[in-house]
Amino acid sequence: MPVYNAGNYLRPAVLSILAQTYTNWELLIIDDNSTDMSLKSIEDIQDARIKILRDGVNKGLAARLNEAITEARGIYFARMDQDDISYPDRFLKQVELLNREPELDLVAVKSIRISESNEVVDFFPSPSTHAEICARPWNGFYLPHPTWMGRTDWFDKNRYKIPQPYFCEDQELLLRTYDESKFACIPEVLFAYRVRDKVNLKKLLRTRFELLRIKVRFFFGVRRFGFIGLSMLHFLAHIFIDIPNSLIKNYIPFKTWSRRFSLPDEDIAQWKSIRVRFFEE
Repeated sequence: MPVYNAGNYLRPAVLSILAQTYTNWELLIIDDNSTDMSLKSIEDIQDARIKILRDGVNKGLAARLNEAITEARGIYFARMDQDDISYPDRFLKQVELLNREPELDLVAVKSIRISESNEVVDFFPSPSTHAEICARPWNGFYLPHPTWMGRTDWFDKNRYKIPQPYFCEDQELLLRTYDESKFACIPEVLFAYRVRDKVNLKKLLRTRFELLRIKVRFFFGVRRFGFIGLSMLHFLAHIFIDIPNSLIKNYIPFKTWSRRFSLPDEDIAQWKSIRVRFFEE
């Protein structure tokens, strides 16, 4: 769990790991020179499985993830972001699947998206099989990165790129590895992925452009020229979507625009129970 100015979200994120029904884990919290004192919120949590690393330097997410891969001692390596919530059975279900299917390299779980105030926004698109996940590589890979658990030797072989791409280091890793790897996603909601209520359009557009550049370079290198054209079309389509979406999210109250999403009652009830456990008790 790389940490940089996590604010009030860090403690619930850590508590959600402590609540895992699978208990044979070690949590590596790597502080990337935070300035908001967020780590003080977990000072009272005493658990030998938690290891906090800090060196007073700001290196960036990709570098910290590579450090975590080096430090990892288990056969499996799991991602977790500082402001998200893992449901109690997340690790258990992922370990069971990786044990059962040794050909799998990387396993994610289905996720809901939550707002800054812990309200459900929608589902994160989560195809289940490798073929579905990788069916349109020019379109990206719908495999929510903070839910990943994979074999540590796979992560060690396929480290994050340094210098890191602008806010798309996980997509770059998937693009670079999907031909020789096998991915899967458990089709059960086991994670809450936090999104911001407001959209930083400049940051979003820059990320889209960076990802396009990565795709073009990759597909040119493997001589898949048709995929370059499809990547460009995908980029343009998202640009036309991003601008009105940002206007909606930035100028219309969350409770108004979020009502357009319809989620199963059981998933809403499950999140309400999780929210009470980690945010309201």
